[in-house]
Amino acid sequence: MEQGGASRPVATLWQLEFNNERVCCNIYRDGQSLQLRVESPSAVIVDEPFDLMPRMLSKTRALRASFIRRGWRDS
Repeated sequence: MEQGGASRPVATLWQLEFNNERVCCNIYRDGQSLQLRVESPSAVIVDEPFDLMPRMLSKTRALRASFIRRGWRDS
């Protein structure tokens, strides 16, 4: 990640909204690897290494489904 947290995502997998709040699932490049972050404007909810394997893609879908069950909607 770039110094000072100023890096930009290389991909956004999804964005959700609830009561004027937003969360998004972004992929960042961290040196030679990728990093998954589910984040809001004020906090990072999930931050972990990411690989393009079916297991990790399923996890991002499950995270999205969990937010949707709680009332979040696509933005």
